[in-house]
Amino acid sequence: MKLLIITQKVDKDDSYFGFFHTWLTLFAQECEQITVLSLETRAYELPKNVQVISLGKEEKKSRTQYLFRFWKTIWKSRKDYDAVFCHMSPLYVIVGFPIWKLLQKKTSLWYIHRNVDFKMWVAEKCADVVFTASPESFRLKSKKVHYVRQAVSSDQFKRPIFSTHVHDGTLHVVSVGRITVIKNLDVLIKAANILHTKGIAIKVMLVGGTVTQEDIEYEKTLHALVQECNANTYVQFAGSIPFDRICESYWNSDVSVNLCPTGGMDKAVLESLAAGTPAIVSNEAFRSVLSPYEKMLLFSERNVDELVERLIQFSTYPDKEQIAMDLQNKIHTEFSLKALIRTVVTTLSIE
Repeated sequence: MKLLIITQKVDKDDSYFGFFHTWLTLFAQECEQITVLSLETRAYELPKNVQVISLGKEEKKSRTQYLFRFWKTIWKSRKDYDAVFCHMSPLYVIVGFPIWKLLQKKTSLWYIHRNVDFKMWVAEKCADVVFTASPESFRLKSKKVHYVRQAVSSDQFKRPIFSTHVHDGTLHVVSVGRITVIKNLDVLIKAANILHTKGIAIKVMLVGGTVTQEDIEYEKTLHALVQECNANTYVQFAGSIPFDRICESYWNSDVSVNLCPTGGMDKAVLESLAAGTPAIVSNEAFRSVLSPYEKMLLFSERNVDELVERLIQFSTYPDKEQIAMDLQNKIHTEFSLKALIRTVVTTLSIE
């Protein structure tokens, strides 16, 4: 198969989009040729059968220029691909639909998000196939949907033999991901403050940066909350870090906390489990993933007291290593990225 992949950014060092570099490498193993059309292109090291074309965001092109370059590329490259895979880009499914329909190219959309808007509704009508992780991550009823689960490259996050986390009596907590309102990071800061007040030693590391102006304003409120709680000594902001170093944040922590509401499976949770670091979450989509430890690792959305209770339960649990091992093995066997990529390619290969 020759595949056209549409994505927002190609950059192996990007803390948010860096994971997709691994996806492209695995797609290249399953396909004869890959053409990647990216809104923005930075650093990458990909196999020889992968061609990367940028729409020019790094050159500060206008949206009109993006659009015309997009149309020009998908038409000019029409003999270089048999099918299309749009990653989290419903808009591109819509604007590319007339040309792909004319060319009879099978078009697919990968979408994992709790939000359903008009753009998403139209994209579902235009696409031939929709790939998603679970019913919670794509909330439109459609016969086009294929539930393939979220996935991670577990080998990429597996803790090296020489890497050991020192248990110093402090509960080391990490939260990884973009700093934005939906992440509910204020709840974690408040929970950490309660635990500190109770005399429980805790350190929280917030790993991730901002994208929009709204994110920047939200980050300011978080810093203000840390100041208000006098929590500077045990709550720290690490900012954005290169994707290949994010695994170290998990390895140096006892537990991760993900405060996203029920919806799509945030890959940060799977990455944490793959790294051997148990995760406490408020997303019900992870209930079966966390089994049989879900009573200890699941809490109600934005419930500070319940999060405090879960953190205390985890910190006093006598065999944390067994939890880590069991959940890590589950990710390795049931959430393989290589298997997911193969499923996508196979599905698009069927006439």
